[in-house]
Order: sequence, then structure tokens, then C-alpha cells
Amino acid sequence: MRKALPLSPWVMSILLSGLLSCGGLLCAEKGPKLEFVQESKDFGQVKQGKVLDYVFQFRNAGDATLVVQRVRTSCGCTAALVSKSELKPGESGEIKVTFNTRGYAGYNSKYIYVESNDPEAPQKQLLVTASIDVPPTPRIELSDYSVDLGLLMEGEELKTEVRIENKGELELEVTPSHRDATYSINGNEVSGPIRIAAKKEARVRIRIAPRINKGMIREYILLQSNDPTRPNLSLYLSGYVVSKAQLKELFTKYKNIIDGSGKP
Repeated sequence: MRKALPLSPWVMSILLSGLLSCGGLLCAEKGPKLEFVQESKDFGQVKQGKVLDYVFQFRNAGDATLVVQRVRTSCGCTAALVSKSELKPGESGEIKVTFNTRGYAGYNSKYIYVESNDPEAPQKQLLVTASIDVPPTPRIELSDYSVDLGLLMEGEELKTEVRIENKGELELEVTPSHRDATYSINGNEVSGPIRIAAKKEARVRIRIAPRINKGMIREYILLQSNDPTRPNLSLYLSGYVVSKAQLKELFTKYKNIIDGSGKP
């Protein structure tokens, strides 16, 4: 059996150098490294409307300058601000996260995405969560937010009916606003706020006197309410106004189609 030849000092030097070099097994990782103390925060049970703040702490655990290139959030309700965008090896920084819970209910998760020049993890994800308690409130819902009235005769009123529902636990107050509109419920004209009990609805008849002679018409009615999450809503009305002569011309042109006797 042939014995293995002993390695010369020169060969040993080359092997040891390879192990300790950047490509070797014992080489420490080179470059910047983004490292957070923690990557999530649970605020637990909170009241709706509360603004939640938390500071995520991080450091550059690498051996080259770390550059935080971009910080973005998963929704407009959450904001994130980084204390410094460039950190030398060993330096620390902070990202302050603010979550406005207004308009949110139940369990919510919001994400913050941190992009950097860390070659191992160019994007890291932070998470904030909260269970949001909603106090009893009125809650407005409309059957329609946009109504197409179609073809209208010159001088004809704009007329429609909208169903306003209160899906909340307290009485809803709604004040419609339009300079030429009148409102009625069950044939009775309404001049002040419309009051709707919890879990009930009201069918509101709307009439608007026309202000143009012919052509496209578009009006909107502002609905202001005591719903804290949707205090202002708009109902849009549209249509096309024609004169009697235009209507007669259209009727003549398409008479055959209307009565089913043939093409125009």
C-alpha cells in the first residue's frame, strides 16, 4: 500500500490561504448587513381612532456601509420614517412606524418594506398588528352612488330615489345639500336633517329643476352625516337633455326598431 506523501510547506501555505480567503469556508461574510432587533410589533387591543407609534431598531452588522434605499408601507394609513439612510459597520438606526386606526375595525395587519444594499436580504419586511375595537356609531350606506337618468325632455325635472341605510348601532343624521334640490320621504317634504334609527333605512325622493336647455347634464348631491368614518358622501346624477324636435326626430328615425317592423 502506497503511503501518502507529506505536503510541502509551500502547498500547506496555499491551502490555508484559500480557507481564510473570501472564497474559503472560514471566510466571514463581506458587505453590509441589515439586522433588526425585532421585525414585528403587536399592539394588542386598541380603540378605533387611536394613532399607534412604534420604533423598530436596526444596525449594520456587516463590514461595509449600509444604505437604506427605500422604506414603503402597505397602505396609506401607515407611515414610516427612517432616522438615517447610511450606516457604517456597527452603527445603529431607527424606523418610526405610525398606524392611524381611524376607519379600521377588527384584526389588522400592516406591512413595512425596507429596501437596502444588503446583498443577502435586499428587502426586509416589518409587521405591525392590532385588534381594533369599534365603539357604537351610526354607519351610512347608500343604495346608489351614481344614477344615470338617461334621456330627458327639455324642461323636465331630474327625479330619482335613493335608499339611505343605517347599518350602525346609533341614530344616523343625514343632511343632503344641493342648491336646487328638494327632498321628500313618503310624500312628505324634508327640510332639515334626515334621521334614521339604527338598522333602519329611509327612501328619499330627490327632485332637481333643470338648469340647461340641451345636452349632457351632471349634478351631484353632497350628503353630510354623523357617521365618523364617512362624514361626507356624494350622489351623482347624470342624463342627456333633448328638445321636443330632437325627440321627434329620434322617434321617427328609430320607429321601425321600436315597433319591431324592421331597420331604421
